[in-house]
Amino acid sequence: MKKFIPLRLYQSIVMDKTKLLPDYIFESSWEVCNKVGGIYTVLSTRAKTIQTSLNDRLIFIGPDVWGDKPCPYFNEDKKMFTEWRKAAVNDGLDIKVGRWNIPGEPVAVLVDFNKYFEKKNEIYGWLWEHYQVDSLHAYGDYDEASMFSYAAALVVEHYYHYNLSSADKVVYHANEWMTGLGLLYINNKLPQVGTIFTTHATSIGRSIAGNMKPLYDYLFAYNGDQMAQELNMQSKHSIEKQTALHADCFTTVSEITAKECVELLDKPVDVVLPNGFDNSFVPSKATFTKKRKAARAKLLQVANALLGETLDEDTLIVSTSGRYEFRNKGVDVFIESMNRLLRDRDLKKKVLAFIEVPGWVGEPRQDLIDRINSGNTFDTPLEVPQVTHWLHEMSHDNVLSMMKIYDMHNRKEDNVKVIFLPCYLDGHDGVLNLSYYDVVLGNDLCIYPSYYEPWGYTPLEAIAFKVPCITTDLAGFGLWVNHEVGRYGEIEDGVKVIHRTDYNYSEVADDIKDTVAAYSVKSKKEIDKCRANASKLSEKALWSEFIKYYHEAYDIALRKAENRK
Repeated sequence: MKKFIPLRLYQSIVMDKTKLLPDYIFESSWEVCNKVGGIYTVLSTRAKTIQTSLNDRLIFIGPDVWGDKPCPYFNEDKKMFTEWRKAAVNDGLDIKVGRWNIPGEPVAVLVDFNKYFEKKNEIYGWLWEHYQVDSLHAYGDYDEASMFSYAAALVVEHYYHYNLSSADKVVYHANEWMTGLGLLYINNKLPQVGTIFTTHATSIGRSIAGNMKPLYDYLFAYNGDQMAQELNMQSKHSIEKQTALHADCFTTVSEITAKECVELLDKPVDVVLPNGFDNSFVPSKATFTKKRKAARAKLLQVANALLGETLDEDTLIVSTSGRYEFRNKGVDVFIESMNRLLRDRDLKKKVLAFIEVPGWVGEPRQDLIDRINSGNTFDTPLEVPQVTHWLHEMSHDNVLSMMKIYDMHNRKEDNVKVIFLPCYLDGHDGVLNLSYYDVVLGNDLCIYPSYYEPWGYTPLEAIAFKVPCITTDLAGFGLWVNHEVGRYGEIEDGVKVIHRTDYNYSEVADDIKDTVAAYSVKSKKEIDKCRANASKLSEKALWSEFIKYYHEAYDIALRKAENRK
């Protein structure tokens, strides 16, 4: 029997007049003006809510990875902070100042960090001397992230000394281990600044899960330092752990990840900061209907051209999406459930299932593009009718390999067709040419059977666009849904939350199969109710509802900074 436990850390925080709120917030992330993952969504949707009180005193700092090329997410403004910018450049900082192209258009500073590589050994030596961070085992993106983090801290230090004083209440908010070095620098050089560190997923927890080790049943027994050595994660784990220990306020995005922090980083979080959403992304009613019809028409057009079929409007369109973490994101379970659905007698509609996960994409399929552009209908499938873009090393791709093992070849007699869309949906993929949000609109159900998911933006985005979804209780969002409805969520609530453990893969696949089959026989009235409940639930996760948790974090950080003064 599944037992539902209310989430202690999601209890309402009552704001009072004694709370300290910042006059300035500097927030750094590798994903400021750099759309590479879920943190981009966190920051870009939250900014407008914080701006209501801070305006241009909220300043984001991101990496200038663009060089001489224009950044599509950033508008440089050489009239902004003119005097400080000139002083900063004269003092050796390579920066661009402008606005982030997101709702609210907050101030953003992009910093070029390449010059600091030549002194990285000196920087790492300082880091070891003051905070015992082990950078000796660094590899991959550790150096790049660290040099950016160092440069971001120099920007804050320079701005503070040029424009601010001890009378200003200032917060420096660092996101993920990639910005840890900068937070420790601020902690050392500007002790009057309150620091907040948010780990959106512990590096060692993600690595344990990604290496096919059982994370949850044995979490109490894992030693973070030992596992970091075993998995060759010493440097990332070290910077993350020391940043958590020295930040004025240590936070994460869900209670499930808070448990990881205690066990793997030896530091309980001070506040859980659940990820909210800004529904200004959702089209208005008239536009919504038009976009939904257009998305469905395009998805069916692409599928019919690829498969040589005539799937019609009554087809049930489902999808999964996210980073290509085959096990962690539950892509394997998604394929498993679709394979079982092929033989389910309760399924009363044809199902078109998309896997929207960026792979090692080569190029869009010209044969598919030619068919789409012809406007004709076809009765024979293209070669390899499971994928829309050619991949590098297709024989080594996990999605295509699992479909091949299960003999899932999208035959005409199959009532379930699975198509791999292995590219970023930015509107310019060459085949679909729709943005991700426009694609989500066209779905009937979205399925995210995550094994490792600290929060889970994809299901929240789905229900914001009135698309009911399936997720698990190993996702922070799934736990939040259970808390809101007071039990395990059902598809009639807008979100079906499936109980998942280290070992019940097969039961999860069956639950997904059964839910999709049951949804295929629902009446239009029942479906409309599911969609309405999904939208209502998403409104409880707006940033206007969740920002109170940030106020708590700001207060904790500022009070510790005040004590140091």
